[in-house]
Amino acid sequence: MDKGLVHLYYGEGKGKTTAAMGLALRALGQGMRVVVVQFLKSGTSGELEPLRRLGAAVHSGKAGAKFTFQMTGEEKAETAAMHDRMLREALTEECDLLILDELCAARQTGLLDEALAKRAVLDRPTGREIVITGRLPEAWMLEAADYVTEMRCHRHPYEKGIAARKGIEF
Repeated sequence: MDKGLVHLYYGEGKGKTTAAMGLALRALGQGMRVVVVQFLKSGTSGELEPLRRLGAAVHSGKAGAKFTFQMTGEEKAETAAMHDRMLREALTEECDLLILDELCAARQTGLLDEALAKRAVLDRPTGREIVITGRLPEAWMLEAADYVTEMRCHRHPYEKGIAARKGIEF
């Protein structure tokens, strides 16, 4: 078996998480074991429950409902501890595909231990595929990636005042 490849979906455009969850669905349909870790998200996105029903293990959540720039130092510490705990737990599970949704943002904001993140990606077991999503990847993520897809926004309904819609954006 091969080492497994690293997929990186990044950039300012919509579709990074959607692409990752689509890959999870494809993998589940082929009998693969899937683990999803969502950083900086509440765990209420519409794709998570169907993935759970299909057998994916999902780890998601953050302390409070605030954006990171609104968090107090205590909330940031709680969120960082939660993220580290979620990833450590996920790494104990057997899987063929590990999705690290918003890993870039968790690292950029200092809300996930760097050594732990690197271990998850760089020291993965033989055959494990890894998906990383987020806006701004760190240099080591770009270097480790076998697939690199940049999502660029050319137009978005938000610019017209259209808010995120249930079932489409979340």
